[in-house]
Amino acid sequence: MKQIQIIVLFSSFLFFLSCSKEEIRIACVGDSITEGYGLAVQSKTGYPVVLDSILGGGYSAINLGRSATTLQKHGDFPYWIAKEFSDVFAVSPNIIVIKLGTNDTKPNNWNQLNYKADYQAMIDTFRTISTNPKIYLCYPAPVFETKWGINDSTVINGVIPVIDELAKSNNLQVIDLYQGMKNQGINFPDGIHPNEEAVVQMASIIAQTIAGKGKDCCNSK
Repeated sequence: MKQIQIIVLFSSFLFFLSCSKEEIRIACVGDSITEGYGLAVQSKTGYPVVLDSILGGGYSAINLGRSATTLQKHGDFPYWIAKEFSDVFAVSPNIIVIKLGTNDTKPNNWNQLNYKADYQAMIDTFRTISTNPKIYLCYPAPVFETKWGINDSTVINGVIPVIDELAKSNNLQVIDLYQGMKNQGINFPDGIHPNEEAVVQMASIIAQTIAGKGKDCCNSK
């Protein structure tokens, strides 16, 4: 009987140990900047991969970025209909980092009321995930050159104020990639997408906010 008790206790200990080592899964939701457009090897140098490396053991950052997507449901390519949106639920994340809004600034896409309503709907939808994930809202990185209709004016005067409102009303933390990346203009070759050097800074900003790791180069609210 004593031997059985020891085996049971040891098994329980091993189970506890395995549970305590379970990785914190981070779903990186976003557009081409998250996916890694323009990088030589997206699968190795996209910001979620760098974030995963900075955070180290105990974390697993998953790239769920999809190029050209909008947060708005009636944008020219809504994130809502991308496979990556369904994947957010499939990975059962503990943390979700949302970085959507850059493509929403295109004149044919932008509607401030719709952006706010659809962002709230996304927050509400992600809150239904059984893991009760912690959600972070990212300001878009600066637009250093207007291209494809994407423009910095709408980021400043439209997207960021909406994110501030939603962060306050939902009690969520903002990751300020706008101010955090303002010194990286030279590392945005097309004015929209970061190169490998800028991606490292972006990942550091996010890692610093989530876990206090990486360079202390970020401004979070």
